[in-house]
Amino acid sequence: MTTAAATDYLVEIADLHFSYGQRPVLKGLSLKIPRGKLVAILGASGCGKTSLLRLIGGQEQPDAGSVKVAGEVVHELDNAGLYRMRRSMGMMFQAGGLFSDMSVFDNLAFPMREHTDLPESMIRQLVLMKLHAVGLRGAHRLMTGELSGGMARRVALARAIALDPSLAMYDEPFAGLDPISLNVIADLIRRLNDALGVTSIVVTYDVSESLKLADYVYVIADGVVVGEGTPDEMLASHDPVVHQFMHAEPDGPIKFHYPGRAIAGDLGFGAGVGRA
Repeated sequence: MTTAAATDYLVEIADLHFSYGQRPVLKGLSLKIPRGKLVAILGASGCGKTSLLRLIGGQEQPDAGSVKVAGEVVHELDNAGLYRMRRSMGMMFQAGGLFSDMSVFDNLAFPMREHTDLPESMIRQLVLMKLHAVGLRGAHRLMTGELSGGMARRVALARAIALDPSLAMYDEPFAGLDPISLNVIADLIRRLNDALGVTSIVVTYDVSESLKLADYVYVIADGVVVGEGTPDEMLASHDPVVHQFMHAEPDGPIKFHYPGRAIAGDLGFGAGVGRA
């Protein structure tokens, strides 16, 4: 990163530890997100990417370490402070997270009605503007069940930026999309980041798309950051974990199988000593 970017971070994470019960997920992770940049956080499924977003948003509490957003330690905020901070955040959930019993229009109007005192006439204008930005102004009367997968993702994207957040977070925004919809969503994320001047975090395992749109990349594995740099630097990395992930190689330090007993032991063919 440039010296100028390194002096102004919106999100600062230091020595972060987090577990689900007895299963550690993050094991001392540290990273920084500069203001106004689009940062991709890459890693294999189950490496803790979504958990990291939940910690940034305050839905989860760390076991140790700190998460700062705009200089405030997230897990030290009271309910009022957390509510205030979340008003400056936008979130595109992994499964879309749209309200199934609301129209497209009402899905976008919901955060505006919840967090502002704007009149309905102004809300209508803002909703239609956000939908127009993602090419779906004409679909505002549809129910979410009438949307295709790509359309639903675009509505979720519009809702994520409904309140012009300073921080926009995207959880696996490319999963399950056809190539055309995928390119549309990726292009929208990049263009909205630049047009609105927001800071964007994209967590994904889609290497090719994230490298096209990101300013900076973090790769996480085994609960820590194992590589960081520009897209070109990550592609050229000689670190075994980073290289395996970036080039989708089947053999390397990232294992396909979840740790367990030797299969012979589980099937009753032997003592089952050792690990798979």
